[in-house]
Amino acid sequence: MKSRENLVRLKQFQVNEKRRQLLQLDMMIAEFERMAVELEAQIIAEEKKAGITDINHFAYPTFAKAARLRRDNLRNSQSDLAQQRSTAESLLGEAEAELSKAEMLESRDTKIRDAETSGRSAMIG
Repeated sequence: MKSRENLVRLKQFQVNEKRRQLLQLDMMIAEFERMAVELEAQIIAEEKKAGITDINHFAYPTFAKAARLRRDNLRNSQSDLAQQRSTAESLLGEAEAELSKAEMLESRDTKIRDAETSGRSAMIG
């Protein structure tokens, strides 16, 4: 019976770990979004200052080019994290289903133990 309790605790730990991973991915996605928005503002300011918005122009600001590249890399990383997030969500769903099964087994075992205990005390008394 003790093994079922351990199984439930293990499944609870796994569910909590999956939730933590999901939260961490959400925080990273939000941080990348914030950084990309800041870079976009810097790009616009640099283009206004230079008076050139054509990326292919020979005098286009180097800082703006570098900021564009960094922003694009952040957007790509965001996309990758979104894919990881969807995978993590499905893994969380599976872990929650396994936890539910383990809790039902534990509940069933507890009821059986209680019935056996009350049956024995009725025979003794």
